[in-house]
Amino acid sequence: MDEPCSSASNMCSLPKESWAWDGPIHTSIISEFGLECSSSFIMGLPASMFFMGCLVGGFVLATLADSSLGRKNMLFFSCLIMSLSSFLATFSTNVWIYSAFKFLSGFGRATVGTASLVLVSELVAKGWRGKLGVMGFFVFSLGFLTLSPLAYVNRGFSWRNLYLWTSLPALLYCGLIYFFAHESPRWLLIRHKKEEAVEILKSITSTTHNNLNLAISSLSLEEEVWNADLYSILKIMLQKKWSSRRLLVIMAMGLGIGLVYYGMPLGLGILSFNLYLSVTFNALSEIPSTLISYILLDKFNRRSAIFLLTMVSGISSVLATMEGTIMTRLQIVFELISFSCACAACDVALIYTTELFPTPVRNFALSLARETVALGGAISPVLVAASRKHRFLCYGVFGMVIGCSGMFVVCLPETEGKTFCDSMDEQERKQELLE
Repeated sequence: MDEPCSSASNMCSLPKESWAWDGPIHTSIISEFGLECSSSFIMGLPASMFFMGCLVGGFVLATLADSSLGRKNMLFFSCLIMSLSSFLATFSTNVWIYSAFKFLSGFGRATVGTASLVLVSELVAKGWRGKLGVMGFFVFSLGFLTLSPLAYVNRGFSWRNLYLWTSLPALLYCGLIYFFAHESPRWLLIRHKKEEAVEILKSITSTTHNNLNLAISSLSLEEEVWNADLYSILKIMLQKKWSSRRLLVIMAMGLGIGLVYYGMPLGLGILSFNLYLSVTFNALSEIPSTLISYILLDKFNRRSAIFLLTMVSGISSVLATMEGTIMTRLQIVFELISFSCACAACDVALIYTTELFPTPVRNFALSLARETVALGGAISPVLVAASRKHRFLCYGVFGMVIGCSGMFVVCLPETEGKTFCDSMDEQERKQELLE
């Protein structure tokens, strides 16, 4: 944001014509919409509306991919809503219209990651589920890193340019999904669209038509959730002991992991290290974290990987609060280790969630897991603010919470190398065999 020529402390008490911005007025939303003297509520409204949209979208759209729309259509429409609203935001004339488009952008964005991960998981063999899931997280991190150079290239230009640079590629991605992506054969089967499922399977596998029909006819399908809405799916999952236990454990882990994943970068100011460098290091650390996830999923099972990552993250976070000549210098090292492990744990936990639940409720369960990760992020600023008086309340609490949340994984069954279940009854029978 450009700085006004007059001091920010008394600028708002001066007549409007007595001061001016030292750059073009269209550079930022603050200057163009005249928000420099607005209340903190108005200043934070666009960001708040975006996250509110993510929250609402996560619940409203969560069951559509399981019930009526399917994985591909859900991914297409949610991405289209996100990209179109971001594009239309460039035509905003005031903060209220801009905030409305931010809400729509968050609403669509809420299920993009969920639908894409579920779709990829259901289209590939069991040995590739974890690897392709991590590859998706890696590409996400690369996309996140492109924001800084894009913002640097567009410095001095209108803020609308940055929205065009980010929304137009997303619109292109929508076209690629519509014309080239396949719907999940598993979802088509539980919707009794056998012919479509067979055609898709024939296009992506070398299995003969007779073998495909034999495999499809042997599946046990569950009808109770075909046209279920949010409340009926949640009721079905909570009524069954095995699914309610898995759901609660995944949500508990997501809350602890999200607290560290979103909270670590916010607490960098309390470390005895250059703030600008620490922010840069944190952004770059998401790349090696995906490599860590890839290696652990290849060498360890899901439960061991999550347990190891959360323990290392928790211990490192607590060590980042230690004082002393040597420990103070190592604070940023411990913080980076903790943050990288939390990122990797988040990736593995989301992949693990797709394997824990059957096809009719898989997208909904993953959406709830992502929502609890975001909820942890919503709580983290409170602890960061409290750490101004008591330093341990930030990284110390972060470490203990993620460490304790990781222990819940022992309550879950291992899923590595296991085939997906396509009905609640089939999943329940497997659970009974485990018990």
